[in-house]
Amino acid sequence: MAETTEPGSYFVANYPPFDRWDENAVPHVVSAFDAVATDADLGLYLHIPFCRKRCKFCYFRVYTDVSATDVERYSNAVIHEARLVAEQKAIQGRVLKYVYFGGGTPSFLSVKQLQRLVGGLHESFGWNEAEEVTFECEPGTLSEPKVTALKQLGVTRVSLGVENFDDTILETNGRAHLSNEIFRAWEWIQNAGFPSTNIDLIAGMVGETTESWQKTVETALKLAPDSLTIYQMELPYNTVFVKSSKDNGEAVSVADWPTKRAWVDWAFNRFVEAGYSISSAYTLVRDSKNVKFRYRDMLWEGSDLVAIGVASFGHLSGIHYQNKTHWDDYLAAIDADQLPLGRGFVAESRELLIRELVLGLKKGSVDTARLCTKYGIDPLIEWAGVWSDLGEKGFFEPIETNDFPTLTRQGLLQVDSLLHHFFDK
Repeated sequence: MAETTEPGSYFVANYPPFDRWDENAVPHVVSAFDAVATDADLGLYLHIPFCRKRCKFCYFRVYTDVSATDVERYSNAVIHEARLVAEQKAIQGRVLKYVYFGGGTPSFLSVKQLQRLVGGLHESFGWNEAEEVTFECEPGTLSEPKVTALKQLGVTRVSLGVENFDDTILETNGRAHLSNEIFRAWEWIQNAGFPSTNIDLIAGMVGETTESWQKTVETALKLAPDSLTIYQMELPYNTVFVKSSKDNGEAVSVADWPTKRAWVDWAFNRFVEAGYSISSAYTLVRDSKNVKFRYRDMLWEGSDLVAIGVASFGHLSGIHYQNKTHWDDYLAAIDADQLPLGRGFVAESRELLIRELVLGLKKGSVDTARLCTKYGIDPLIEWAGVWSDLGEKGFFEPIETNDFPTLTRQGLLQVDSLLHHFFDK
């Protein structure tokens, strides 16, 4: 990987990579839904694709020019899809262990729209027994009544997309909110008394300096969230930044990777000094005994995940799938009373092992004994050369007998650049 921040995806979200997924696997996904349910934990991901504006670094499926009619139509489709999915043999009777509202901007919806949507979903998927219900919010879309409604609707974890506290940086990167909206929203969130609160930050946004980054970290510390997520800025191809740079022939001014790693390292140290502990390459928690990430942990250890909404990703009985990625195609499938499946991938046992191994490493340490028991392959033996090579380069602590592989801070800060060493060629 180049030390400069070049266009392309850095973050490893899954294995096998998405470019190996295709529509030929859709019949296998259909068969998986029609098969007997597994004993895996079950989660639900719901994609709300609406935003007030598109961030210049965003690569997700979002829509910014929508009407109330569009929102109503989409909500009806999502409710319909949930009913279709809940009727499938592999899903019937199963209890949701976690729910995640992502986007886009789930908090784009009004209180009445949220109440109607959640009410419709509960007709198919109740989540009263869920261990975690996460809801992503953009500060400028919140109001005190909306925050109160989220608590009443059963949300247990609110994640606020702050990214930075510097208004100039927020505007330069195309964020819809400014800092005053962050502080106002945070007061409402704190007063509502959610069991868990999270703030997202991004290190290395366009215009970032060491001084501005340190001010952002210190401000976040004062807000004292239960957890904090820090990403390092990347430049996926289908972003405004990359497209604009191609048009004008100028590179996007994003900090290089060593600088971003140094900034995150500094932030980790500050939060650890304040009593937080490191939970993964991206997260810190204030109270590790009470703050859990059930969505992350269950998904990364092979749970089934029902995907609801346009372009959303799911995982069922070892088979990966994604819903249709365009508005008209997704809605047309729902109108035809069909699962809106767009593409998928049928993973072999070894590929599922690699998936859990590389995703698990993002937490800083991976239980290779559990993986050996589950898949019949000992990762320490199978990738002995990789462990040794990366260890010699300072990315892993020395592996002693029966110890789990543990990343050094140097390895943790660039874990996504290391995971490819475990991929099958």
